[in-house]
Parts: sequence; C-alpha cells; structure tokens
Amino acid sequence: MYQYDQYDHLIVRERIAQYRDQVRRRLADELTEAEFLPLRLQNGLYYQRHAYMLRIAVPYGMLASKQMRMFAHIARKYDRGYGHFTTRQNIQFNWIELEQSPDILTDLASVEMHAIQTSGNCIRNTTTDEFAGVAADEIIDPRPYCEILRQWSTFHPEFIALPRKFKVAVNGAVEDRAAIAVHDIGLTVVYNEQNEIGFKVMVGGGMGRTPILGSVIREFLPREHLLTYVEAIMRVYNLHGRRDNKYKARIKILLKAIGAEEFARQVEAEWEDLKNSEETLTLEEMERVIAYFQPHPYKQLEAIDPLAAQADNKAFANWLKRNVKPHKQPGYASVVLSLKKTGVPPGDATAEQMDFMADLSDRYSFGELRVTHEQNIVLADVEQTQLFALWQEAKAHGLATPNIGLLNDMICCPGGDFCALANAKSIPIASAIAERFDSLDFQHDIGDIELNISGCINACGHHHVGNIGILGVDKDGSEWYQVSIGGAQGNHSAIGKIIGPSFSALQMPEVIGRLLQVYVRERVEGERFVDTTQRIGVAPFKEFVYATPIVDAGRLVGEDEYV
Repeated sequence: MYQYDQYDHLIVRERIAQYRDQVRRRLADELTEAEFLPLRLQNGLYYQRHAYMLRIAVPYGMLASKQMRMFAHIARKYDRGYGHFTTRQNIQFNWIELEQSPDILTDLASVEMHAIQTSGNCIRNTTTDEFAGVAADEIIDPRPYCEILRQWSTFHPEFIALPRKFKVAVNGAVEDRAAIAVHDIGLTVVYNEQNEIGFKVMVGGGMGRTPILGSVIREFLPREHLLTYVEAIMRVYNLHGRRDNKYKARIKILLKAIGAEEFARQVEAEWEDLKNSEETLTLEEMERVIAYFQPHPYKQLEAIDPLAAQADNKAFANWLKRNVKPHKQPGYASVVLSLKKTGVPPGDATAEQMDFMADLSDRYSFGELRVTHEQNIVLADVEQTQLFALWQEAKAHGLATPNIGLLNDMICCPGGDFCALANAKSIPIASAIAERFDSLDFQHDIGDIELNISGCINACGHHHVGNIGILGVDKDGSEWYQVSIGGAQGNHSAIGKIIGPSFSALQMPEVIGRLLQVYVRERVEGERFVDTTQRIGVAPFKEFVYATPIVDAGRLVGEDEYV
C-alpha cells in the first residue's frame, strides 16, 4: 500500500501546526464560530447534536494494521470507546472535544493519516472497490490511479472552493463494486482495441435531493491523460456550477441544465489546452505509484474446498457462502468481517474490535485491511487453509455474522441520534428491522437484498440505490419514514421509486415484512428482490403494504392517515 513521501509528511505537519493555532485562537475567542467554521471543516471537524465529530480520511478504503490500531487508540483516549465506519470508506468519531482535536491529528500523522478534505467544498476521498488488487474479476488494479488522484487533488489551488463537495470513484473490475454511477465522476478502467489502458468517464451522478445516474461523456480516455481530463471537468464545473443555491450546486444539476452532450463538448474544448501540459502522466510517474501496489509475496498454493474438513458445520458453511469472496490468487480468499451484528449500529466497531481486526490482519492478511462502502471490513488475502481458524476467532469477537449481502447487512447513516442535519433517527429503525428479521434461515431464504437507510435527504445512507430505501422525513416536528424500492448499485444501477405516503417509526418493521411477503409470493426461481421489483413494478407492493392498517403505538392507522 502507499506510504507517505517527504511531501506528504511536510503537508500534514504544516497543516496540523496551522490548525492547532486556529483552535487556540477559537478557544481564546480571537476567532468567532463563523470564522472558525470553514477552518475546522477543512480538517474534518463537524459540530453535531451533542459534540464535535471528526471524520478521518481512509484513502480508497485501505488501512495498515498500525492505522487500525490508531483508530482504537483514538476511540479509547478521545471518544467513548468506538468509531463509525462510513459509506465513504472513512471513519468518524462522534464525541470529540475541540481542545483535543489537534492532538488527534498529531497522533494520526504518526501513522501517515489525516482528516484533510473529508469535509468542505473540495474533492473528497476517492473511493474504489474494496477487493481492488485481488478480485477474481479484476481487469486492472485501480488503486494506483486513486492514489494519483489523491496526490493531485490535495490542496489543488483551483479546486479548494468548489460550488459544492465533489466525489470521485474508480472501478477496475468487470462488476462495479464502487457505485461509480452515483458519483460526480465515475471512472472505469478499460482496455481499447489496441490493448491500451484507459478509462471510461462518467459524470454527473449523485444522490441527495435530486438523485441522478451519471452520463458517459467519454468511452475511452488514455490513462496518461487522467489528470488533465479530470481537471478539464473540474474547470467547467467550477466555472458554471451554481453558487447561489447550495441545493442546486452539484455537477449533476449542471449536466441536467445544459445536457450531457453540451457538457462533454465544453470539457473537450477545455481539455485541448491541457492534454499536453505538464500534468500529463509520464510512464515513469505511473510506474512509481504502481510500485506501491505490487502483489504480496503469495505462497504457491493449490485451491481447496475450505468446507471439506468441516462438511457438517452449517454455521461455517453459511459464513463461507456469504462472507468469503473469490481471490485471483489460487489458494487464497478475501474475507468480509461483518459490522452488522444485530443490536449494534451498522458500521460501528469498538476499540477492542479494532485492535482485534488489526491483529487478524497481521496474522492472516499481510497486515492490511479494507473499509467497504457497505460499512464492513475486509481481510483481502487469507489462505483458504486458514479460513476455519479465522472464522472461529472472528465469531468469538462478534465479527462473523454470516449476513453479507443479506437483509440485515444494512447501510445506515448516524441519523438524528448524532447528525444535526438529520430529520429523523436511522439507527433505531435499523435496529428494529434487524431484530424483527434476525433469523439467519429467513435471511438466507430471502437472499440478496440491499436495505439502505438515510436520516435526511442528503442520502449519506445511499437510500436512493437501495433495493429497499428508507428516508427519514420531518412532518410537523415528528419523525416519519418514506420507503422506495427497486434501487440498485453496480453494473445495473437504478434509482428506487417511492411506494407511497410515509410511515411512523413503529410501523417500519411491518412495512418491510409486507414488502418481503410480496417478493416471496411473486418471485420466480433464482430471482432476487430487486429483479422482482423491477419486473413487476411498484404497484403490487404498494397495494399490499397499504391494503390493511398497521398498528402504531396501540392504534390502527389507515392509508388516509399516512403523511
């Protein structure tokens, strides 16, 4: 994985010193809160409902074991003993004291980490496939290009005050696991007919108030022009993106206003002046970065059936089926450690679990871990012969729930329990649904399904692309929940359709139950929930959900009483 060079160390060290002085001045009332606000946001510090929250950057989701241990240290020393892994493949700590925040950044710097550009109207953390470099269906490892984008975008003087935050995702595999269609820029690594490496460029995707899937503006971009072409996109957006209304400031709104074809024309025109500039990537520079991502010293192993020696162990078999993924190297597999145990907020991990996951990575996976945008943790390089031993250890620490890709593997933002922007709580809804459908036999029967929950329209929980999406809404000071179905991410991305009026918190488990009843009734053999919803449409689900009243706090609520 990438290691800091002298420039990285200098940038981070100077930023911490600058920020420490800014905090001192704020505490001395030499800076007002309004003056301090953009300064703290540039360093990943938000103020939420109860305390400050610090969001730490995890570039393209990759962690060394020492970095995971640092998270455990921060959780113990500066927070309340846990952290929250996010859909941006980062981590958040929700109970930070302002006075201590410079010390946290100093501790992070000791393991080559920071919180720069995890907030503000800038280019955020570039994300990618959690199985990058090891996926069996990978075309090219996308991580070097994510790193090149990271180095280029950090403190880029032209893009530190964009109209709005900006998100980039890169995919290098046949199956898109980076959700590129809902990013401001989505890049897919491809070969052309001459067997040259390049990118298919998608622009203008996003969720929030106006969910839109991105548009392809270039089918093939030679890889040496990655930075010049992305810069051309950024220049057009920076020039024309709206600054009078933050709700209409994303690049997706610009594309919607002028059309993808016109946007592409302007980008190509801007690129003419950039394509042969000094930002054109040389082969030497690409190879310099690629060298950081060379394969580990894998053993020469034969592929085996990990279940052969444990043929009667149903629990292990379920875990193998759901939490273990194919690896391009014979005799190895990738393991997903589930942070979705019933009774625990999705994405949360205790300091003890973080230390334990770091230990597992050292013993089983070359000392590396990955954060997924589904809020789980991956050990990417595990020998198949060691899977049973790893499973036993992970199970003892609450990290082996065999539910990856199933109903209770929910994406969930912190919601109204923490976030000042939220209209409603997310975590209690996730907990209630998880408890209602805790049976693993039931979940395995239902099969692959993505349930995503957001506490507000900002869509941090990616509810728009959930097979079932839940959105918290405010109704005269009360918390209600709007439900959509049919959303999807990946190669067949889709925005979900709202089924009808919203529901109270207490009704939500029954609503999910009724949706699943329709699916079980209507599905054909081998059909996933999303396939059924897209085949038969919203109407049968809506009809059944609203057909009879749902008990809410002891009273019956009919359709005409829904918000």
